[in-house]
Amino acid sequence: MDIKVNTVSLGHDLNVVTKFLLSRHSSHHLALPAPDEKQLNIILRAAMRAPDFQYMRPFRFLVAKGDGLIRLGELFAQSAKVMNKPEQVIERVRKMPLRAPVVITVVATPAVNKHVSAFDQILCASSSVLMMQMAAQSLGFNGIWRSGWLMQSRELHQLFELQDTDQIVGFLYLGTPTESVAAVRPDDSPEPYTQWL
Repeated sequence: MDIKVNTVSLGHDLNVVTKFLLSRHSSHHLALPAPDEKQLNIILRAAMRAPDFQYMRPFRFLVAKGDGLIRLGELFAQSAKVMNKPEQVIERVRKMPLRAPVVITVVATPAVNKHVSAFDQILCASSSVLMMQMAAQSLGFNGIWRSGWLMQSRELHQLFELQDTDQIVGFLYLGTPTESVAAVRPDDSPEPYTQWL
């Protein structure tokens, strides 16, 4: 899909792409329709454009949809059991993937490299999550980047058959938002968070 950048300013010197970036928001309530195979390919291609020094490609994308969401929920539940979580937590995490029609588990897979630290590679994988969410939003969908204790669970890493050095950096839930645009957070000024050197 070719994307043409509209360079015509739309008030306050903001073009279409800039306005799109400033409208980024997460959607908690997601439903069908989900991105189809072609759209998911575009979303995953956007992930490949994350900043990646020396093209290490330090990431893996574990995509769950349909019955895959049930399988993902079972892996969540197994992880919670091994960690001796309460029964209500086990049942809650089993149902978590069903909150969206597509869930992409993003894994950083850092390798030893004398020029690119493991931390840099983890940042690359993390950036890919935002790239995918923005791509989904550009296609008329949206999502939410979730983390939590499951992201840190080494038990879940083992169930995914990941390497000891791999690190889950997020679960990207994708679908069609059912919430109102009014739920978008206000545009905050960066001034209180900025220091000029």
